[in-house]
Amino acid sequence: MLRRLRHETQGSTAAEFALILPIFLLFLLGIMDAGRYAWAFNRAEKATQIGARWAVATQIIPGGTSSTGLLNYSFAVSGGVPQGTVVDQTKFPGVSCQQSGTDLTTVACTCKGTCGFTYQIDADAQTAWNNLVARMQDIYPDITGANISIDYDWSGLGFAGDPHGADVAPLVTVSLRNVTFQPMTLYIFQQPIPVPSASYTLTMEDGQGAASN
Repeated sequence: MLRRLRHETQGSTAAEFALILPIFLLFLLGIMDAGRYAWAFNRAEKATQIGARWAVATQIIPGGTSSTGLLNYSFAVSGGVPQGTVVDQTKFPGVSCQQSGTDLTTVACTCKGTCGFTYQIDADAQTAWNNLVARMQDIYPDITGANISIDYDWSGLGFAGDPHGADVAPLVTVSLRNVTFQPMTLYIFQQPIPVPSASYTLTMEDGQGAASN
């Protein structure tokens, strides 16, 4: 009987299949992960582009609707810039906004130099930020506000005392960072891999309202 068992070959195919199956599955999942990762990267880029479009066509965030916020601040009346002239970069050095605090749900803005206008956040500014985050999540649901930042930088456009909107038309850059992707091949180890950061810049349009095409 031992001699017969030693020369038995009927189960060899099943044994060989069992040996090759894990490698085959790993290879298959790797191909699927490559496609999923490319899709995640594509969605991250598209969400950033949509976010920038939303940011330039809707409510300016720094200062919200305050009379001294960036949207309503008159550089001619309060900033010492002659009526009808371009606001100098020293008067508008730029503002950066991102979430802060322990709960990472409240947006905060910082001036990149010395700002005479108000850039603190009011309720309308927070709502504008929340709307921006929600719009980007329409494209990439896995991102959070903590992954997003928005910069308003001097462009040389606009003029002091503009009666129809903000005195400046800044370059608005929406950035997406610290986004991760969880591949199936590493799921058992709970080891995510980073998605490349993305940023997109457009020039401010009306800076008012709550919707964008």
